[in-house]
Amino acid sequence: MLVCDDQSVVRVGYVTILSAQSDMEVVGEASNGAIAVQEARRLHPDVVVMDIQMPVVDGIEATRRLAGPTVDGLSAPKVLIVTTFNLDEYVYQALRAGASGFVLKEAPPAELVGAVRTVAEGESLLAPAVTSRLIGRFAGRIRPSDPAEPEAGHALSKLTARERQVLALIATGMSNAEIAGALFISAETVKTYVSRILTKLGLRDRVQAVVFAYQEGLVSARN
Repeated sequence: MLVCDDQSVVRVGYVTILSAQSDMEVVGEASNGAIAVQEARRLHPDVVVMDIQMPVVDGIEATRRLAGPTVDGLSAPKVLIVTTFNLDEYVYQALRAGASGFVLKEAPPAELVGAVRTVAEGESLLAPAVTSRLIGRFAGRIRPSDPAEPEAGHALSKLTARERQVLALIATGMSNAEIAGALFISAETVKTYVSRILTKLGLRDRVQAVVFAYQEGLVSARN
């Protein structure tokens, strides 16, 4: 993984904690967002631990750049945002930029380690209900696709009717078990649907799926 923070003492602390784990390896460090992007593209870490407030390029913009298409065809790294600000606004911006989750700086070491493992496994760190509440609160800023635009609805057309139904339920904050109960199918079947949805839409996790559902107008803050 790559550790990014403008305070050297913080970076040393993170590196010490994470390197002590038998299943983790820190391959690099960065003191600002620009270096973070540069090093991530050079080192190809699975996870980037990213501070929000950094000089040159902040963590949110660095996350946005890392979440974009890669020039070498490799998968984009998962980004775990670390912040001192427990504010919905910062979390919302980070999730929209492409982060897979966030953890507070004052969190105990075990929580940081657990957060890294969570995003490394392809899961979102926030519970679905929390994520949908958060994005729903700021949904007015997410402009739904205009039906008159040529690309509008194109992405959704890749999904079957059942997959669109599952996506809508994900966006309301339901867990796999809850979706299974609502649709009278098994949790394993829901898991398969979720995997197909993410693959077809080119999304990394449920967080991005929730954002997509709001952006495409599949759900709204009034739902």
